[in-house]
Amino acid sequence: MQLDDLFRRYFGSDDPTAIVPAALEAGIEHCLVDFGLEKDRSKRFALWTLLYMLGAAPDLDVAFKQEEDREAARNFMDLMAAGEEE
Repeated sequence: MQLDDLFRRYFGSDDPTAIVPAALEAGIEHCLVDFGLEKDRSKRFALWTLLYMLGAAPDLDVAFKQEEDREAARNFMDLMAAGEEE
């Protein structure tokens, strides 16, 4: 999954600055539904990271059944936090 493709699919634009608040809200809701239905672990993780970046990700214990997926998500969160500090 490419980030640009995800933005186009859920928000109608690959330019995050062009997404109006109503489209953002609707896109997040659509993404959450797809996240809940997705069975492929890699795709679930990609959707979770998008939701995380938008401040709408489910808690790790709810989002991921396997500890290795939760650990990967924690690593992603740490990387994002480190990037914000710079």
